[in-house]
Amino acid sequence: MTAEILREATPDTRTHATNPPKYARVRNGLRADYDWKTILPILESSLVVHVGFMDDDRPIVIPMAFAVVDRTIYIHGAKAARIVKKMSRDSQVCLTFTHIDGIVAARSAFHHSVNYRTAIIHGTARLVTDRQEAWDALKAVTEHLLPGRWDEVRPMTEKEQISTGVIAIEIDHAAAKIRQGAPVDDEEDYALPHWAGVIPVTTSLGQPIDDGKILEGVKVPVSPANAARKFA
Repeated sequence: MTAEILREATPDTRTHATNPPKYARVRNGLRADYDWKTILPILESSLVVHVGFMDDDRPIVIPMAFAVVDRTIYIHGAKAARIVKKMSRDSQVCLTFTHIDGIVAARSAFHHSVNYRTAIIHGTARLVTDRQEAWDALKAVTEHLLPGRWDEVRPMTEKEQISTGVIAIEIDHAAAKIRQGAPVDDEEDYALPHWAGVIPVTTSLGQPIDDGKILEGVKVPVSPANAARKFA
């Protein structure tokens, strides 16, 4: 059984899952799996998404906070920010979510690899103009990083919301690619006296550190602990 697992996923049949365009295909089509349930956990357990778009005929990739609501992905930024301006008019974008789970050390340099879970989403971005949708999206982004945080802080002001641009990305095609397991060496190399295996890579949230200006009696809220459990 091979150590490499490849899956491909799309949100539903409307995205032509059985015959995606060339840019949305996983190279090893024999192991493709078009299942939204495969890709959604990768998104939900990611702290950041890398957003790729075009600016003056140049590719740009920017890491962003995000939220997934149903099958729409929301990001936000200052209205004057380039990424908000460039994605305001039905722009084509590519989103990448990545988890590195381990370094795979083989008996030859050629067969070294990493264990990972990645999701690549191709979609169409639009500027959110509905006030309630924008409010809900900003709340969702906050809650994604720190579950419960929205109710722990003062309400967002009208000025803050007006100055913030919210982009919704509707998913056209999505693909997940996953590798798990030990290195796969050439059969004759197993007789060599070299160590091989996996070095795990873990991500965890540390203990909260206050900003030195906390009022007396104010305790750490529950959201950091909620986030530590979510992203463990």
